[in-house]
Amino acid sequence: MSWTDQSIMARKGVAHGKPGKQHTITESEQGKYHYVYGPFAEPVLRVDPGAVVSCETHDAFEGKIRLETDVPSQILNFPFLNPQNGPIYVNGAEKGDCLAVHIKSIRPRGPQPVGTTCLIPEFGGLVGTGTTALLNQPLPERVKKIEVTVEGGVKWSDKLTLPYEPFIGTIGTSPEIEAISSLVPDYYGGNMDLPDVAPDSIIYLPVNAPGALLYLGDCHAIQGDGELCGVALEHPSITTVQVDLIKGMTLQWPRLETADFYMTIGSPDGRCCAHRLSRTDPLDGRRFRLRRKRRLHAVDDVRQGPPRQHGGSEIHAWRIDLEKDHRSLALISDPTMRTPPARSAWRVSSPIAHRSSL
Repeated sequence: MSWTDQSIMARKGVAHGKPGKQHTITESEQGKYHYVYGPFAEPVLRVDPGAVVSCETHDAFEGKIRLETDVPSQILNFPFLNPQNGPIYVNGAEKGDCLAVHIKSIRPRGPQPVGTTCLIPEFGGLVGTGTTALLNQPLPERVKKIEVTVEGGVKWSDKLTLPYEPFIGTIGTSPEIEAISSLVPDYYGGNMDLPDVAPDSIIYLPVNAPGALLYLGDCHAIQGDGELCGVALEHPSITTVQVDLIKGMTLQWPRLETADFYMTIGSPDGRCCAHRLSRTDPLDGRRFRLRRKRRLHAVDDVRQGPPRQHGGSEIHAWRIDLEKDHRSLALISDPTMRTPPARSAWRVSSPIAHRSSL
């Protein structure tokens, strides 16, 4: 039995986590890719809960950077980055529901080398930006093209090959009335760049508009906890997801479930706000209060990404382990620290058998 048979999607979804009709969104079927999340674009596809959809995604640059001699600042047109497939209209989805998206697979597509990473002036967490100026000159622009395959991994050089660890950098549902840049993460998902949003995970997204209007794109071949240089190892992909609908499950922020953990993701302005949201949102009030009464902190990892200069926010992901004895508690670092460490403050484990209480 797969862990997904016990998942929240399987237990509460309209389709009970069972795959339904298969669909594709090729480049030609997509037509115009989108650079904002909003309710104003015509759906490219309408599906029932349970649908399996394979999308041909572009890289974050929409394939415009082709050679290592290219100069990104002369080719790219901000803010027209992070092209998104969709929107996908899910029949029956209404405001206050939850969209469950099971990421089935991500595979590179197109002629090699398909991977692209680069340094862009005044862009990224390691350098000064237009709003956080420094006295030093910007780093020189540089482009690296990289061969990426499922079997051979990420061939950085003749001496170094990195594992292929793909994930969806940008995925979410439409806000109710806003149209927000696909470069921004927020309550609906968006550009979270969280490596855990990977194959064999299920992301739960709040439904704010009729049909949910699912967007996705910006797939990465490999990345750490955040894009320190402003980009990851970007690549075009064939990304396959299974979409289900949970009626009446109202979320304030996205959540993520895997075989090992249940995570909530907070990405508002400022480190403290993001950290607080990621710590208070993950469980419904009943269970959270119960754990508070036991004087336990239901935390495994506080995953912290760098400041997002293009979105003005930080990503904090609060992870709850679903392993071993749920009463076990191990102190990993000082929980009184004003600024949380990049890794966790406390660890509380919970067995898979207790998944039904989430």
